[in-house]
Amino acid sequence: MKRLIRRMTHLRHSDDQISARVRAVLVESLYASPRSLIIGALTSSAIAAVVAAASGDEWLIGCAVLIGLVGAVRIVDALRMRGSATVRQQERGYRIGALTYAGLLGVFGLLTLTRTDSGVLDLLSVTTAIGYAAGIAGRNAGRPLIALSQLCFASLPLVFGLLLPLDPLKALLAAVILLFVLAMSDITQQTYAVILRATTASEEMAALAEHHAGMARRDDLTGMANRTAFREHFEERLRNLTASGEHLALLWLDLDRFKEVNDFFGHLAGNALLVAVARRLEQVLGDRGIVARLGGDEFAILCGVADARAAGCIGSAMLEAVRQPVGFNGHDLRTTASIGIAIAPDNGRDADTLLKNADLALYRAKEKGRGRFFFYEPLMDEKIERRRQIALAMDGALERNEFELVYQPIFDLAKGRITSCETLLRWNSPQFGSISPAEFIPIAEDNTLIVMIGDWVLRQACRTAAHWPADVTIAVNLSPVQLRAPDLTHAVLAALSASGLPPERLTLEVTESVLLDDVDRSLAALSALNRIHVCTTLDDFGTGYSSLSYLTQFPFQTLKIDRSFVIDLEHNPASVAIVQTIVDLAAKLGMRTVAEGVETPAQLDQLRRTRCDAVQGFLLARPMSAPEVIGLFAEQAAFRSNPGQPALPGAD
Repeated sequence: MKRLIRRMTHLRHSDDQISARVRAVLVESLYASPRSLIIGALTSSAIAAVVAAASGDEWLIGCAVLIGLVGAVRIVDALRMRGSATVRQQERGYRIGALTYAGLLGVFGLLTLTRTDSGVLDLLSVTTAIGYAAGIAGRNAGRPLIALSQLCFASLPLVFGLLLPLDPLKALLAAVILLFVLAMSDITQQTYAVILRATTASEEMAALAEHHAGMARRDDLTGMANRTAFREHFEERLRNLTASGEHLALLWLDLDRFKEVNDFFGHLAGNALLVAVARRLEQVLGDRGIVARLGGDEFAILCGVADARAAGCIGSAMLEAVRQPVGFNGHDLRTTASIGIAIAPDNGRDADTLLKNADLALYRAKEKGRGRFFFYEPLMDEKIERRRQIALAMDGALERNEFELVYQPIFDLAKGRITSCETLLRWNSPQFGSISPAEFIPIAEDNTLIVMIGDWVLRQACRTAAHWPADVTIAVNLSPVQLRAPDLTHAVLAALSASGLPPERLTLEVTESVLLDDVDRSLAALSALNRIHVCTTLDDFGTGYSSLSYLTQFPFQTLKIDRSFVIDLEHNPASVAIVQTIVDLAAKLGMRTVAEGVETPAQLDQLRRTRCDAVQGFLLARPMSAPEVIGLFAEQAAFRSNPGQPALPGAD
């Protein structure tokens, strides 16, 4: 008996160490076979009723009634499985019913042994209680304390009843029952150990699978939902979208020029920026919806809104949160975001349509200058779809030799000859035909192909100019993405070295708007170019916001007067005054001036009067191929040898 008590005490302590998940499975096993419980309750109650009726004893009859009632309660409990109760409530309810029933069977056996003289009735009662105890030892092995308690409650009263008469044979039977209890306790504990190992292993595998499933739905870097989890949540929200008046807003957010952060500060900085942005987006949204990282620098936000205005407020708050700098190793990482917004059910009722429409709105936001959000509009489809198709067609266009360069001569007004040529990029797509640079270059900048294309342009232009007269320079336009690339100087030196062109004969042009984004990086890049003796030109001068301050900060050798001023020279005195001011200012700062877009003799004459240094435009020469430029040089040599010819093409 002491051994049995020690085992039960040990079981109680070890039972407290199992996990809640394993406990739940073991408790569930108590209800795993309601049929056996029902059969046991019905047969035991029936035998008790027969024995009580045959004996006519009031105590036995009363006990038999209780056995029947408790059995009925247990049957009901087994059928409903206490689905709404907690695990501990289920276990407690089962324990109370099981121990009560086992105790009643034991007491019924004791009463039969002590209040009747019929050996048959004694046999029925004892075998019923022992049979029930044997079945319980196997059925409830998953909860051994319950099983062993039932075993004791059903068997030990029989032992007491058999020992009371002091009959040797009955005492022998009592000893057999005690040995049976000890043996069944061993069997129960061994069975429990096997069940526990199997259940623990199964739960560990299930927990591992659940962990992997959770990881498969989490972004490794930010810890937020990934594309898979977002898609599942999105489709579930769409299914539950009712006619209650609520709308579902999808905001597709993309960081502007994120690649430049990686290129300039490194991938660790880029990762830090992504994590910080993710936290800020989650803080802005709160518990109103879900934020997911779709990959790279793309995020998606889904939340219920009352109307488009509410979605716009969320978009504005997120743009402001992204604008705030992120500290990293002593640097302030800065970026902006563009957001496209689509609203269900107005802009679509399925996930694919809404994602496509939000993506179209995102393209519109980037096209309009970034750092803003746009709502989807049906008119976006055609224009954005063309942009998308052009982007796809551009991928591999360089390898397929679809790009070509043309050159527009720049004439020195004082010398009356070509002193430079501006390099212009052209793309003749097999799918779309000739595409304007104004259309395809912004697309190339967005998908970062412009760096590779720009390097090709630089190499080709230098190779072409190496065959020109030694006093003629070549001008190449730099994209904003190229200017901020960390290896720009290396790319320029490589192009010069491969072509043999002296650096003094290369001029790189940047527009004023390029300088607005990052003054420090732009200044560093231009200064590095000047140190290797490459000249720099400020293109489209006068169309930006801080032109005069740029002249004192940035190392330009040439100012290019925008065509918008040249066009009005014939009719607008204000344009004449502006051009004259630019020319005078450049002269005092030691810079040359080039006027672009010259199309009439009157414009050319006016530029002469302003003492502009050089001009270019259709009046003088249209963009032409490299062989045509060589031919123009030959014509220029002929002009020099014939003083009767006009000094400039198109001039009288």
